[in-house]
Amino acid sequence: MDRRSWIYLLVLAAIWGGSYLLIEIGLRDLSPAMIAWGRVAMGAVVLTAIAAPRGLLGGLRSSAGIITLVAAIQVAGPFLLIALGQQEISSSLAGILVCSAPLFTAILAIWVDQEERSTGVRLAGVAAGLLGVIVLLGVDLSGSGAALLGGLAVLLAGLGYAVGGFIVKRRMTRVAPLGLAAAVMIVSTVLLAPAALLDLPSQAPGLGPISAVVALGAVGTGIAFAIFYSLISWVGPARAFVVTYIAPAFAVVYGVTLLDEGLTVATVAGLVLIVGGSVLAAQGGLSTTDERSVPAVGSAAP
Repeated sequence: MDRRSWIYLLVLAAIWGGSYLLIEIGLRDLSPAMIAWGRVAMGAVVLTAIAAPRGLLGGLRSSAGIITLVAAIQVAGPFLLIALGQQEISSSLAGILVCSAPLFTAILAIWVDQEERSTGVRLAGVAAGLLGVIVLLGVDLSGSGAALLGGLAVLLAGLGYAVGGFIVKRRMTRVAPLGLAAAVMIVSTVLLAPAALLDLPSQAPGLGPISAVVALGAVGTGIAFAIFYSLISWVGPARAFVVTYIAPAFAVVYGVTLLDEGLTVATVAGLVLIVGGSVLAAQGGLSTTDERSVPAVGSAAP
């Protein structure tokens, strides 16, 4: 990759790694449902403003059912689960656990996608990543049942990313990625609206939490996706997907330096095992990825 691509990739990793910091700030005054709804609503506005003038939203009506399914499994559900999980665990741990998505992809492929089955190095990567999850859940989160449930909620979000990826790969390969992302965000906004309305704050939230959610949606969801798909057009999806392995490091740095979160040996070990295992688990897929294909909507996003 050239220097421009690396700069954009690092900027994107910094943005997505900061999503967990912004969620943590938003949770000071807003419910998880409000945060999830706010980010997809702002993301929908930004992505629609980019996709609509290019005619990328046309022809999606016939795929409304699949788009709704992807929105529920890969965006609305995971975004809500991550915010729920962060009520109980630190932002840095959430950023690490979300990186489990490639591990779930490799495991699910045993039954649903023979092309993605794990053997050799990829299988070793899955084992290393699962060991990292065990370290985090068994050591860092072992002192509290609520914290353990929070960690499991974030892992479930990673599972949603993986399942959604298979759906998009099988059913939506001919849809313009940016148009699909915009449509999924629009549908996710509708899906999350009832939960958000049922959990409105009892008093006016502060400027900080509101600003955090606006930034999370407009920058971390909207602009970030635009950068991501620009990277795909320049260097291909395989190289662009490297961002998912850099973002957790930013999440840890933000959490430790800006939120004064603790950094334990177990956290570092879990980060190395999960990220390293995810890289190995995706290695076979990355080496054989068709450069014309595009990762699913939420497969790279936090």
